[in-house]
Amino acid sequence: MTQPNSLNETVNQTLGETLHHWIEQGTAVRARVLAGGGKPGIASLEQIAGKTGLEIMQAMLAGVLPYPHIANTLDFALVEVERGKAIFQGSPQLKHYNPMGSVHGGWYATLLDSAVGCAVHTMLPAGRTYTTAELSLNIVRAASHKSGPLRAIGSVIHCGRQLATAEGRIVGADGTLYAHATTTCLVLELPPPRPTRATAQ
Repeated sequence: MTQPNSLNETVNQTLGETLHHWIEQGTAVRARVLAGGGKPGIASLEQIAGKTGLEIMQAMLAGVLPYPHIANTLDFALVEVERGKAIFQGSPQLKHYNPMGSVHGGWYATLLDSAVGCAVHTMLPAGRTYTTAELSLNIVRAASHKSGPLRAIGSVIHCGRQLATAEGRIVGADGTLYAHATTTCLVLELPPPRPTRATAQ
């Protein structure tokens, strides 16, 4: 079976090997974030000043910058990032179910919005940010609390000065496709950091 081992390579792995790799990588990422002092929160303009989008994502992955609260709420985390791509990993739980007894559509949407949006973010220079303008989602297979870890893989299609587009997929360790999405993001200028008392004098 051919499985994605990382953003940079594809190797032949058994399902067991892929699952082991995913679980180990997820555990290592969480440990690294905690060791770096990472906590849920919102980075200040001062913390991200002068950093490219990729540098911001790398700092978040290292625990230097806070990660979003929604990651704790829905039990997912950024596990890999490079220019034009981002991978999030999460395992659906019973607490993510809707009244019909299946994983809520918002769980898939949030993972994919995170993956495709952060993929766009990696392309942006310092002083630029983005916001989601449109997200189109298709859920093609139901996940459950028995599905194990799933990955949302986002890739940039186009990144211009004002608009960016990206696509993403949620897949299992066996390559099963659960959902796919496309997004359009608005690219914006970041407001400048507030001057400190020292710089204002």
